[in-house]
Formats: sequence, structure tokens, C-alpha cells
Amino acid sequence: MPSHDTPANDHSCSSLAPARGSFRDPKEVASFAPAALGYALFATRWLQAPLYFGLVAAQGVYVYKFFNELWKLIVHVINGHADETYVMLAVLKLVDVVMIANLLIMTIVGGYETFVSRINLQGHRDQPEWLSHVNSNVLKVKLATAIVGISSVHLLQMFVDVHHTSRHALLWGTVIHMALILSAGILAYMSGPMLESRKSSHGCGGHADSHGEGNLRLIPKQSAGWHDDATSAGRAAPSAPAVTSASASAASCGGSGAESRIRAAGFPAPKALEDFDHNYPRSLDREAVAMLGKLDFITAKENVVLLGPPGTGKTHLAVAFGTRACQAGHQVVFATVAEWAARLAEAKAAGRLTEELAGLDRYPLLIVDALGYFPLQAEEAQLFFCLVAHRYERGSLIVTSDKPLSGWDLVLGNTAVASAVIDRLVHHSEIIRIEGDNYRMRDHGSFGFASPTVR
Repeated sequence: MPSHDTPANDHSCSSLAPARGSFRDPKEVASFAPAALGYALFATRWLQAPLYFGLVAAQGVYVYKFFNELWKLIVHVINGHADETYVMLAVLKLVDVVMIANLLIMTIVGGYETFVSRINLQGHRDQPEWLSHVNSNVLKVKLATAIVGISSVHLLQMFVDVHHTSRHALLWGTVIHMALILSAGILAYMSGPMLESRKSSHGCGGHADSHGEGNLRLIPKQSAGWHDDATSAGRAAPSAPAVTSASASAASCGGSGAESRIRAAGFPAPKALEDFDHNYPRSLDREAVAMLGKLDFITAKENVVLLGPPGTGKTHLAVAFGTRACQAGHQVVFATVAEWAARLAEAKAAGRLTEELAGLDRYPLLIVDALGYFPLQAEEAQLFFCLVAHRYERGSLIVTSDKPLSGWDLVLGNTAVASAVIDRLVHHSEIIRIEGDNYRMRDHGSFGFASPTVR
């Protein structure tokens, strides 16, 4: 029988359930005048829009320059006035123009997307891969890399035409090129990706960081036969073995930082947003899914709640968001609600629940899968509440469930606990409701079972 007690005032879970209807109102903490001033300042970003259109005109100039240089090369070759050195220099000049044009297009599109307004290209067949997770750090690193490439072409031109280039020009060209490489390397290191790779390599050497990383325990990875939405998995065994992050890092040696993070996250199977069949569900907010794919909710420490019947793609989307987060440099942990309950119960029994929850702060995104397939016991429900309460405005959660929010009291066994969980989970969240038939059963019929509607 589920318990109907309110959450216990455990020393490791100090946030208790509020009364129903206690959602925060931003108007209570901000007056109209400061808010209006903020909106006015935010609107000034549109002053940058003409600058990007000016760069579009510069792009046109480089298009003209490219074809002008190409025509000169063709004429010289036809007239027999072009030797091998001339052709090589002319081709390098064309490559230089193209690389500068690439730099311009990255600045125009990426800068406009980052600093002015979003460009909604979800579903467009020509959408650039990098635009889906562009941010100021990614843009800076890409621009620095492009500048180094342009400098390389210029330096190569000097060496090809070495007989007409002074030693002074060669020396300073080399020095400037090395300075650009060093600057780009430092910028990339400060932006995160190189730092993450460095942490992974330290883990391979068996060294934990100064924050106790070596003592954190990770949810074990699922087997390859685990199915989407966890319908066939049942309850996870509480005694499932856990591994330390040091061993997880050691197991992931040899791959890139992103690949290491993906392996350490414990995803049940590889999933990508590009592979999701957006046309199969009868009802799905595709624009919201596309916006979530940009990962702004992680930076804002907001949550995502995916609701829908079994087999409608909730776990696919959760894993896809998590995978993209790993690729963007974030650390992620994926587990079913039963595995999270087992992990926290083990920590509580050992008297280290507070430390366990605090240790999870190093993961910007946690994914809780398959909430609702079975009712939680009273202690499990309270531990789930502790997790949600601790993550509130500290880090992001993605929760998948086949039950509507109004039915979570049956899953958690307590109306007060359900209200407290929903209060903290949806205050800063995007709720995606999926309606449709079971995708896995699309070739086998419904066998007489109707697909419920989750609202």
C-alpha cells in the first residue's frame, strides 16, 4: 500500500512539499518599470541586424573577386602564359577567397542566430550541422579556426613564391601564423571542449579531480536489448552494480571528448534528433522540439517533461537531447526512475545522500526515464522528490512519463509529494506532449489495445 505521509524532513533533503497552487509569479519579484527597461535594452539587439546585412554585401564582393581571379587563371592557361608556380598561386588565391567567404557566412548566420534572433530552419534539408548547437563559445572557436586556416594559405603562398618573398616577410608571416595558432588553442581550451578532453585523459590515468570525482558513482549502462520507453524492462534490480567515474573514464579512453561523454552517460542505444520520425506522431509540437535541440534549456537550468503513450518516442527524444548535450561539451547521466531510486536509496542507507545529490551538480543534465510504468514505494517517491528539489534551479532534468501530470499522485502514491514534485519540475520547464500509436508495433497492428491520450 502506498503511504500517504508527506515527505519526511530528512537532513539530506531539506526542501519539503509546498501546498497546492504555490507556483511563483515573476510579477511578485519585479516591478513593471524595471521589466520594461529590460525589454527595451533587449530590443536594442536589432541594431546589429543591419551590420550582418552589410556583411552579406561583402560576401557579394568576394563572389565577384573569386570569379574575376578564376577568369584570369583560365585566360593565362589558354594563352600558355601560366607555369606551374603561377597556377598553384592562383589556386591558393581562390582557396583564400573561399575560406574568407566561409568565415563571413559563419559570422553572418552564427552571429545573427547568437546575438540577434533565432533562425528556425528545423526540417530544412540544407540546415548546417553546426547551427543546431551554435553558441558564443562554439562560434568563437570556429571563427578562430577559420582565421588560422586563412593564415595557413597566406603562409603557403609565401613559400610557394619564395623567390619573390623577402626573408623579413617570411619570418614575420611565420611568427604571426604561430601566434594565431596559439591564440586559437587558448580560446578553444577556455571555451570548454579541450578542457573536457583533458579531464577525460586524466581519468584514463587513474586520477580523480579535486572535487571528489573519483568517489561519485554512475548509473550502470543499459544492455543493448533495452527498448525505448522501458516497457519491457520492468523494474531495475536495486542491486545493479555501479561503477566509479574513474573506471567509466578508463573504459572510454581512446575516443574523443564527446564520444567519452556519450559512453559515460549510459544511454540505452544511439539516438539522434535527425533520426526521429516527426511525421509519425498524431500530435507533436515540432517547433518546441527543434528549439530544445539548441540546448538553451541546459544553460538556463530548465527542465523538459516528455509525456505520451508507450512507443511514441519519448526516450528517443530524451536520448537525442542528451547526446547533443554531450556533443556540446556537457556531462549527462541517463537512468530509469527505478535506477535513480536504487542509487539514492543506497546513498541514503550509507548516510551520504546529501553528498550524492551535491555530487550530481557537476552534471548539467540528468535524464529520468520511464516514470509511471509502475508505482513507486513511499521511500522511492520521497527520494525522487529529493532529486527534483535539489536540482531545482541548479541543473536540468529531462523526465519521460506515460502518465499525465494529473495522474502522478497515483505513481508517487501521495498527492502532497506529487504536487511538490510537479511544482518544482514544471516551474521552469518545457512540456512536450506526444500523441500517437506505438511506433514499435506499427507493423503488427494494435492487438486490440487503444493508444491512450496523455494530457
